[in-house]
Amino acid sequence: MQKKHLIQIDDLSRSEIEEILALAETYLELNKNKDEQKHHLGSFTQINVFFENSTRTLASFELAGKKLGGIVQNIQVATSSVQKGETLIDTALTLNAMRPDLLVVRHSSSGAVNLLSEKVNCSVLNAGDGSHEHPTQALLDFLTIKYRKKKTEDLIIAICGDISHSRVARSNIALLCKFNNQVRLVGPGNLLPASFKDMGLEIYNSMEDGVRGADVIMMLRLQKERMKFGFIPSKREYFNRFGLDNQKLSLAKDDAIVMHPGPMNRGVEIDGIIADDLNRSVIQEQVEIGVALRMAILHLLVDRQK
Repeated sequence: MQKKHLIQIDDLSRSEIEEILALAETYLELNKNKDEQKHHLGSFTQINVFFENSTRTLASFELAGKKLGGIVQNIQVATSSVQKGETLIDTALTLNAMRPDLLVVRHSSSGAVNLLSEKVNCSVLNAGDGSHEHPTQALLDFLTIKYRKKKTEDLIIAICGDISHSRVARSNIALLCKFNNQVRLVGPGNLLPASFKDMGLEIYNSMEDGVRGADVIMMLRLQKERMKFGFIPSKREYFNRFGLDNQKLSLAKDDAIVMHPGPMNRGVEIDGIIADDLNRSVIQEQVEIGVALRMAILHLLVDRQK
């Protein structure tokens, strides 16, 4: 990796993405052997600073750092000085004085992670900033697709749901398009930004049309915490029109896989039966692959400092 930080997918070239995936595949196999020691990075220091609540991503980064032998510290922002009025820049300067090797940051404001990266000496990894990007989620999704579909190009991938508020969607769009995939965006018109039409992406307001013939269906949750107005009339109506059920899934290819970054709202964006169908759903695989992928990113970012 050439850059000091990972803020967005466009920070990475195709060759760097392939390097990350190859290393992640190595760690994925090593993680299956509990006796295997992977302390490649020695006692590097990793601070996870989450200004938004998180379960999966925070736990995944914490586990990834510890598996590499790092000293990992989680900062609970709800009980930190930020709640007492400290600015983001003052927080950055305080963290920088602790001399970490790497900061993993999640923030509710788009661009906040990039701003913080300009104020510290260590590497900064974006764990999600507002509606901007979530690069490691896209990378782990991409590796999951590679494992199941045995290729990374020339696939029809339908990203469905609340596109407007989804940093996961933006990172996945950027990554999938780098590898010449056909990306479809599916959802109600008020949750599909018009700007995406200018990118040459296929836009569908019909779930049935959007998933027809797809190799991959990527479901997104409704990001109610980012909605200032009522974007949907009711959860039931949303599920009937845009939720993934067996009838809609039957329109995709017979070997199509179903993805979801979590947390899931069963009965809102996805039927629970489909979510639990291990023949079609790769949701649990995404979680397992996520740890290995984040190990690879931490490895490469800290190695760059040596």
